[in-house]
Amino acid sequence: MENRLPTSDPQFVESLIPQRFPFVMVSSIAEYSESHLVSGFEIREENLFVVDGIFQASGLVEHQAQSVALHTGYKFYLLGKEAPTGYIGAIKTFEAFALPKTGDRLKSEISIINEMMGVTLVDVVTTINDKVIARSQMKTVIM
Repeated sequence: MENRLPTSDPQFVESLIPQRFPFVMVSSIAEYSESHLVSGFEIREENLFVVDGIFQASGLVEHQAQSVALHTGYKFYLLGKEAPTGYIGAIKTFEAFALPKTGDRLKSEISIINEMMGVTLVDVVTTINDKVIARSQMKTVIM
């Protein structure tokens, strides 16, 4: 199977997650390993979570969760399988230190803490220009 990283091909990235336009909150993969992924996303004015030019905290949570889904989807892609559907099982912690504006480019790094029986516990750190703007710890569940 071809390794297509890094990639900012939005069609390829979208094929790895269950969400579809206009609810897609990831657009690139910069790094991938079994326990790590770096995703990217540019905030655009027409985004569902943008209010008065500001990307809302709920959008940050969704971006982080989709980054986890992207990790799972890419893992399944490497195995030649279709990306599974999943959902946020629990958000243990979430902190937003700043809200991004339209035109900002998010970079999120996910670190897999534990994965067992379709439940994945992750740490996620989101930055803009190397400045941390949000962090969370969440569990996602594959259906």
